[in-house]
Amino acid sequence: MIDQLRELEDLKAAAAAKQARIAVAYGLVRRQEQAAAGVPADELGAGVGAEIALARRESPSRGGRLLGLGQALVTEMPHTLAALESGQLNEWRATLVVKETACLSAEDRAAVDEELAADTGTLAGAGDRAITGAVRAAAYRRDPRSVTRRASHAVSERTVSLRPAPDTMAYLTALVPVAQGVAAYAALTRHADALKSSGDQRPKGAIMADALVERVTGTPGGITGVEIQLVMTDRTLFQGDIEPARLTGYGIVPASWARKAVMAAFGPEPVGRETVAEKAGTGATGSGNTGAAEPSAAPPENAEFKVWLRRLYTAPTDGELVAMDSTARLFPPGLRRFLQIRDDTCRTPYCDAPIRHHDHITPWHNDGPTTSRNGQGLCEACNHTKEAPGWTAKPVPGPRHTVELRTPTGHTYRSTAPPLPGTAMAGTHLTGTFAAAGDAAPRRRRQHRERTAALKREHFKHSVLA
Repeated sequence: MIDQLRELEDLKAAAAAKQARIAVAYGLVRRQEQAAAGVPADELGAGVGAEIALARRESPSRGGRLLGLGQALVTEMPHTLAALESGQLNEWRATLVVKETACLSAEDRAAVDEELAADTGTLAGAGDRAITGAVRAAAYRRDPRSVTRRASHAVSERTVSLRPAPDTMAYLTALVPVAQGVAAYAALTRHADALKSSGDQRPKGAIMADALVERVTGTPGGITGVEIQLVMTDRTLFQGDIEPARLTGYGIVPASWARKAVMAAFGPEPVGRETVAEKAGTGATGSGNTGAAEPSAAPPENAEFKVWLRRLYTAPTDGELVAMDSTARLFPPGLRRFLQIRDDTCRTPYCDAPIRHHDHITPWHNDGPTTSRNGQGLCEACNHTKEAPGWTAKPVPGPRHTVELRTPTGHTYRSTAPPLPGTAMAGTHLTGTFAAAGDAAPRRRRQHRERTAALKREHFKHSVLA
């Protein structure tokens, strides 16, 4: 079995090398086709990385990196490519070699490849850090000026990013110059040490994290008047249901956490309500019953609302969010909000990037209407790729809102909007929940039957956006 594991690992590396060769060959063919079609020289190769990404079930940004990896290996680094083909390097470690030589000229990169000669076993047994160090040292010796220029350019790439972590946590990451990073960390450490010495019982790391959030937001606890778009069912918010919620930019969160996040903001002040669905019904066209929210009790004139609840409506059959239409050229604010809630992230398959553009699936200049059915949320890169020659998209029938994307080679890929909280409930799932509920199972079964009957009568379900 150990021998089989090694053989399969070698096979994976050989397959990665083959994919690199195919990607480069395909990129060359596409550039030739585009040139023959009259595409400007500075636009040749547009969309190739995205096609490769779809074929490999990767995000578009990852597809571009894979294409760049293949071009470097095939055209400039034959020793590294040979090591990948023979299994001496895996795809990730070959990527490290290419990444650390990215600042070099093609000639110097080839010289570093020759010096290391990974296919002779010089990097055998080396881990990621050892390989990175060896390649970086060779690059320094070959062209120290280029390495220095890369370090200077890196300052312009400073940024802050946010990505989900398990258990309703998140990683807030800042890429800053090392001096600034060390200074910020030292300041937080001193603050934590001072509070610990005065008797604060929180862990040191927790104190540092709390201080960072408070200093950035200017608010103890860090919650300010920013719309966070927490989507949950009315049953989760008001009836203690266990159906999870969805936090835009993060993903699925437990029902109890969502309730606590909303209720904690209520405080002694009233809750305001407004509706984002001017029309409600059972189909994608949005025609049907009016979904106006009932006003809450009249608050004092000087009251400051801390939470706004907007009622959304979904069809009971497939969970489709009810549409809102517009005759405007640009998506109006309400419809943009609608697309953000429905799509959650970029609609291109395998792309989880945040939505930056609100796109007409059938372009406006091709008489595409400004409607929820003809609208989708895309990241900036995917929206530009969609406009490249040979790419088309159209809405098609499917569960919830579905888009079919067609690449220049004629391959098609489908994207379906994710289910809103509460719309993916199935009998098998609920049965399992009841079985785990012990003595509460009969009561939950009865509640489920009552809710189902009510939904059938009303022909729509409520989702609450907080």
